[in-house]
Amino acid sequence: RFDNRQLLIKLLDPLGFELKEAANGLEAIAIWEEWEPHLIWMDMRMPVMNGYEAVKSIKSTTKGEATAIIALSASVLEEERSFVLSAGCDDFVRKPFREEVLFEKMAQHLGVRYIYEENVESQSPPEEISLSVLESALRQMPRQWVVNLHNATLEGDVRVVTEAIAQIPPSLSALQTTLSNWVNQYQFEEILELTGLIIDN
Repeated sequence: RFDNRQLLIKLLDPLGFELKEAANGLEAIAIWEEWEPHLIWMDMRMPVMNGYEAVKSIKSTTKGEATAIIALSASVLEEERSFVLSAGCDDFVRKPFREEVLFEKMAQHLGVRYIYEENVESQSPPEEISLSVLESALRQMPRQWVVNLHNATLEGDVRVVTEAIAQIPPSLSALQTTLSNWVNQYQFEEILELTGLIIDN
């Protein structure tokens, strides 16, 4: 998905990695053949040619064996992990993904190390709102809206998630601010946990 590609680029570009993006499996193979990257983040659901076919094509070559491929999938089924690994992927990350998980996987497969900048400015941390207060606010939104937000988060569709948050009325500004902060900080699991409280009841 375009949103997922943009999210990855937003995360990785400031760190100095050389990046190229592909809209489908055929483009991924063409870029890999020309560019020979060290690592590929492969979305398993793509148009024209899906990730499974692209991975099998790349890994069927000697050159492809030297390229680490990490699958990105929104599936919550444990069987999905087995499928992508048997297709030739070296690792698996579920969407929506956490920033720290991406960095950990890249360190594992590329051997990179990160130097973290210390924040010397003393800033007061934003006041945290309890989960019960957020749940109470969320229950004031239509149930279908909550379901749509939950599903869009599962799919990693940042655009739809952002548009949904923008629909929250001013009277629930604390909920809107918290959800927006979670999106900006890639804390999608918190959104799923919160919306799950409504959907599961």
